[in-house]
Amino acid sequence: MSIGAVVDQASGSWQGSNGFRMMPADPFSESPAAATLSVAAGGCLGTLGYTWTHPEDGAQDGLLAFSTAGDDAVVALWADSWHQHPEAKVCEGTVDESGVVSVGLEYGDGWRWQIVLDATKSDVLLLRMDNVIPPEVATEEISAGPYVVMSMELRRAA
Repeated sequence: MSIGAVVDQASGSWQGSNGFRMMPADPFSESPAAATLSVAAGGCLGTLGYTWTHPEDGAQDGLLAFSTAGDDAVVALWADSWHQHPEAKVCEGTVDESGVVSVGLEYGDGWRWQIVLDATKSDVLLLRMDNVIPPEVATEEISAGPYVVMSMELRRAA
C-alpha cells in the first residue's frame, strides 16, 4: 500500500487529547494535542507534525516523515522536542493491509521505541508511542514487552 493511499483520505488538521506517562504504573497525564497530516513528494512521503504538552516540561512538538520502502516495509525519520531531542532518529517498520503504519527503533541495550499511526478512520486519527522493556530488565512489578507512553486521539479540526 502506498503512503499516499494511507495518508490522502486523512490529510488535514486534527485536534484532541494526548495521554502521557513515563512508567507503566504511572497514571496518564492528559493534555490538549493537535496534528497536521499531509502527503508530500508526489504521494510517496507522509508527514505528521504534532504538538502535545509534557506535564512538567510544557509545550512540545514532533515530526514523523515516513515512506514505503518496498512491499509493506516503511522507513521513517522521527524527531520530538522531548523524547530524543536534539537528534532525529531513523525508524523502520511496516504498513499493514488496512493502512496502519508501525515503525520503531532500538535505542539502547534491547530497549525499543515503537510508534503506531492509525489514519484508517475518517473521523479519528490515532498516534501511539510505546516503550518496549527488554526481558533482561523486567521485574515482578514491570513486565517485559511494550507499554503505552503516549496515546494521542484526534478528531478533524473545524
